[in-house]
Amino acid sequence: MSTDNTTDTNTTMNDAVTDDWAQALEEQAATVNVDQDGAPVFDSAASPVTTGGGGGGGAAASGPMQDIQMVLDIPVQLSVELGRTRVPIKYILQLAQGSIVELDALAGEPMDVLINGYLIAQGEVVVVNDKFGIRLTDIVTPSERMRRVSRT
Repeated sequence: MSTDNTTDTNTTMNDAVTDDWAQALEEQAATVNVDQDGAPVFDSAASPVTTGGGGGGGAAASGPMQDIQMVLDIPVQLSVELGRTRVPIKYILQLAQGSIVELDALAGEPMDVLINGYLIAQGEVVVVNDKFGIRLTDIVTPSERMRRVSRT
């Protein structure tokens, strides 16, 4: 009988967490178009690009949209970087529980959002029901991304 109470409590807690994240996503939806999963919807993905071949429709009209659908499920590594530092190996070997590592970022500075190691945005940390998230405050433009890639 206590198992049922534990299951009910866990379900209630999970529902509360889901509701809090849903509320945060609704706030986001007020400024950005999102789909039912909370993912941003971009105009270029919403309307297929067609070539000027007349009214034939057919495979040419579904080609670009089908190509986009193929890449939407490719997993990528999304990470948020608080800061960086460079230290010698002897310092790393001396680290123990409770050690403090000083980073180059200042408190209150935006965090870098990286996809597969490339900076794509900056944001601020948010906490919803003891879980961390990030609210994007600045998206790096494609031209800026290309400039950064060419520097490395």
